[in-house]
Amino acid sequence: MSTKLKRAGYRSRYRLRKQIVEPVFGQIKQARGFRQFLLRSIDKVKAEWAMICTAHNLTKLVAAL
Repeated sequence: MSTKLKRAGYRSRYRLRKQIVEPVFGQIKQARGFRQFLLRSIDKVKAEWAMICTAHNLTKLVAAL
């Protein structure tokens, strides 16, 4: 990983993760208390994840109003 980060273009792209992706997962884990899936099978997990993301997005939408 250290050799990848030494490259010029890779460091700036990796730094963007802190701004875009990582906070969302942190908020879902910490604020929503979502640590593990309750259901089994990939289809049920996909549905559960969709509900978690929908709830997260609706909460942020309501807070923005």
